[in-house]
Amino acid sequence: AGSLRVLVCCISADRALMLWTYQIFLEDGLEDLPASHWDALDHLRAYGFPVCDESKRFGDDEWEDLIEFVGGWHELRTRLPYELDGMVVKVDLLSQREQLGFTGKDPRWAVAFKTGGEEATTRLLDIGVKVGRTGAVTPNAVLEPVSIGGVTVQAATLHNADYIEELDIRVGDTVLVKRAGDVIPKVLRPIKELRDGAERVWKMPEACPSCSELLERPPDEAATYCVNNACPDQLVRKVEYFVSRGAMDIVGMGSKQAELFVDEGHVKTLADIYRLPWDEIEEIEGYGEKRIENLRHAVEESKARGAARLLTALGIRFVGSVVAELVMAHFSSLQDLMSADLETLSEIEGIGPKIAEAIVSYFSREPNRALVQSFAEMGVDLKMPDRDGGDDEDDLPYLGKTFVITGTLPTLSRAEAKERIEAGGGKVTGSVSANTDYLLAGENAGSKLKKAQQSGVPILSEQELFQGAVLKE
Repeated sequence: AGSLRVLVCCISADRALMLWTYQIFLEDGLEDLPASHWDALDHLRAYGFPVCDESKRFGDDEWEDLIEFVGGWHELRTRLPYELDGMVVKVDLLSQREQLGFTGKDPRWAVAFKTGGEEATTRLLDIGVKVGRTGAVTPNAVLEPVSIGGVTVQAATLHNADYIEELDIRVGDTVLVKRAGDVIPKVLRPIKELRDGAERVWKMPEACPSCSELLERPPDEAATYCVNNACPDQLVRKVEYFVSRGAMDIVGMGSKQAELFVDEGHVKTLADIYRLPWDEIEEIEGYGEKRIENLRHAVEESKARGAARLLTALGIRFVGSVVAELVMAHFSSLQDLMSADLETLSEIEGIGPKIAEAIVSYFSREPNRALVQSFAEMGVDLKMPDRDGGDDEDDLPYLGKTFVITGTLPTLSRAEAKERIEAGGGKVTGSVSANTDYLLAGENAGSKLKKAQQSGVPILSEQELFQGAVLKE
C-alpha cells in the first residue's frame, strides 16, 4: 500500500509489484451475475485477472477439513514465494452475506486468521503517551531500532498502564517485541535477567501532555482519559473523525487540514468548522480560489447530513454509525436525545448499559451541550425524518420499500440516490431478490437490470422515482 502512495510513479514501477484479485465490486455489464464468492473468482480468472491458486472452498459438511486447512496454513506460508500475514474464511453464497450484513464496517460473514508474527529483542529507550480522539491516553514504547521481518521497528504499543505494571516493564529494559499480524508492533515482555539496575519504573502522568488538564481513569476501566474537549491533540483527531466519510463527509478536508486549521487557531471546537475564516485561509499557501470554493461548498453541504450522521461525528465512545442510526430511530432530534436518561436509552433494543452510560455522560457535560447548540446556530440539521406515518406520511414516499440501484444515473451518484431513498423511508440493498420492490436504473445497467426484468421487478428512472417526491434536500 505504501508503494502505491509514492508520489513519484517511477519509484513504484521499480518495485516489481504484483497483486491477487479477490472480489468484484462493480457487477454492471456481467452477463451472468455470480451467485457465490467462488463463482466471482472464476469470473475474475476468465477476465484475465490474477487470482490466488491457494484459495479453497469447503462444503457445509466439511467443517473439520476447513479447521485442518486453517491450522496448517503456517506451513503453507513458509513455501510461498511472497509474504503472507494470514487468511480469511468467508461465507461463500452472496445472498447469505447480504442477510448477515455488517457490524458497522466489519462483515459478519468473514473472519480473519492472523500469523503469530516474528519476534525480536531490543532496548526500551522511553515511554511516551499519545492522546486519541476519544481522549484515551495510550502509552507507547520508544525503541532502539530493530529489524523484524524486514521492517525497522522503533515504536510499539503498550496498551495501558495496567499492562505495563502487570508485566513490570521499565524504561531501559531489554524487551521482546513482536509484529502482531505482521503489522502492529507490540512489546510482549521485559527480559528481566538482563537488567543492570539502571532501569526505572514508569508511571502514567497525572496531567495531559497536550493541554495539562488532569487525567481521569474511570472505575473498572484500564484506560486513562483527558476529558478536556479543547485539548489540541484530541481536537485534531476529533476533527479528522468529524469530517470523515462515515461521519459528516466533508470532501477535501482530511488529516492535514485538521492539523493546519487547529494549529492556526481557526478551529477551537468542532462547531468552528462551520465558521472558518475563509478570507484568512486564502492567505495560506496552496489555498487558491477554486480550492476554497470547493471546500466551502463541501462544508455547507455537510450541514444537511442529519442527526444520525452528526451523532456519529461527535465521536462518543461506543457510538459508531450503526449505533447512531439505531439510537436516533427513537428520537426526533439530537436535542431530544440530549434530554434522554439512562433508563430510556437502555430500553432500546441493541443498546447496552455501556453505550447508554456513554451517551448520557457525554450530554451531561455543559461544553458538549453548548457544542450541539452551536451546531444548531450554524444551521446544521439536528432533526430526524418523521417516520411515524400519519399526517406526515407523504414525507416518506418510499416507506417500507426496498430498492436496488444499477447503472449511471443522469444527475446523482449512487450514494446520493441511496441517501435520498433512505431519507424518504426506503431501504437500498445490493442485489435483486424476491424482496426487491423497485430497481432504479441508469445508463449502462447490466445484469441487475436483466434479473429485474426476468423477475418482474418494476424498473424506474431517476426522474420517475424522484419527480414529485417530497424529500429532505
